[in-house]
Amino acid sequence: MSELKRTLSLKDSISIVAGSMIGSGIFIVSSYIARISDSAILLISVWILAGFITLLGALSYGELSSTIPHEGGQYIYLEKIFSRKVAFLYGWTLFLVIQTGTLAAVNIAMAKFLGLIFPVIDSSHKILSVGSYSLSNQQVFAILTVLFITFINSRGVKAGILVQNIFTVTKVLSIVAIIVCGIFFGFSFDTLSSNFSLVNNNIEFNFDTLKLISASVVGALFASITWNNVTFVTSEIKNPKKNIKKALFIGTMLVISLYFLLNMIYLSTLPLDLIKTSPEDIVVAQMMQNIFGEKGLLIIAIVIAISAFGCANGMILTGSRVYYKMAKERVFFRSLAYIDRKTKVPQNSLWLQCFWICVLILWGNYTQLLDYVIYSSIIFYIVTIFGIFKMRKLYPDRKDVYQVPNFVPITFIVISSIIILMLTFFKPLYTVPGLLITFTGIPVYNLWKRHKKVKSIV
Repeated sequence: MSELKRTLSLKDSISIVAGSMIGSGIFIVSSYIARISDSAILLISVWILAGFITLLGALSYGELSSTIPHEGGQYIYLEKIFSRKVAFLYGWTLFLVIQTGTLAAVNIAMAKFLGLIFPVIDSSHKILSVGSYSLSNQQVFAILTVLFITFINSRGVKAGILVQNIFTVTKVLSIVAIIVCGIFFGFSFDTLSSNFSLVNNNIEFNFDTLKLISASVVGALFASITWNNVTFVTSEIKNPKKNIKKALFIGTMLVISLYFLLNMIYLSTLPLDLIKTSPEDIVVAQMMQNIFGEKGLLIIAIVIAISAFGCANGMILTGSRVYYKMAKERVFFRSLAYIDRKTKVPQNSLWLQCFWICVLILWGNYTQLLDYVIYSSIIFYIVTIFGIFKMRKLYPDRKDVYQVPNFVPITFIVISSIIILMLTFFKPLYTVPGLLITFTGIPVYNLWKRHKKVKSIV
């Protein structure tokens, strides 16, 4: 059987980290956070908190990737530290909700913004209506995009990473250009001082504020939750012990910095009320329209579409490697372990992932899954990072391995656990189903394990 080849450099790895993180969330989520918090100080504090959590997580995964530099990334960390069953539950949730649900949302978002330029793509144009179900041009376009990106990545990792590098550079430069435009053409000291004045930020530091921050930070985390994707392609990265931890740090720091600056530009060009009421929640479109008129709106539609495409490409490239690894260990469809001899990529895994993303897009209620994505993701992040302490006992002779100070994983676990507890108690209908989806993997795992035993006996 052919194996995956190490062809990705440090620059490619950074591109995967940053490119997978920057989707459409940063352009939309601030409006949602502003409505919940009703405070510019809390809005920027939530983004700082989300950035801090992300950086702690990335640093922690740097140690994990240095100690366990094997294919599958987070999946294999959970297997080596805990058990194959725990790892399977992660891979199962990744396939059903985390990776594919996010990809469905990202591709729909891309179609939605392109609909501003090409009205024929708008969701109001229906192709099919049967009872309460309807299929729109927007969904069809999103499906075609998923098929196209999957096809590109099925041609080989070089084709996929070339697209990733081009789109990552383009969207980073686009965000920098938006920030520069905001500074030179839209900046208002009066707006900035008004947004941050104590009169307009009546904050009481109590339990209710903690609940509010926990609910708000979910949106900010969704805009950067995919920083771990680079670990999925460990077996295709040159010198993974060093390059993955570097890519995680550089990539996350780049994105965190851009997100902070972009939100400061929002708050220095738009009153908080306009941020809260931005059409379709697209704050950056509101800002650019105020500065450049209708042309600004079209520019932003293109920028967001580019950003979403790059994000989708990175996630499609990386996600398929987890299902490939699961199949290789005979806990998922065995055919997914197939590596094409010519392209050296897991073709079947890519196309099954494509199929399920399309199913979620056709289903139409994929947006409900997004509430479960963050909840499930954070829980698995907590479990994985908690595993660092067990890993250190399992691998005591790690003289040349990068190790983070205990403060880093402990702080991540504490802050993330508080967020999870708050969401569990105060938004159970939007979070607990995420756990139920994970637990459906237990009987599935047992079934595959039993099938594997029977096959080995035969």
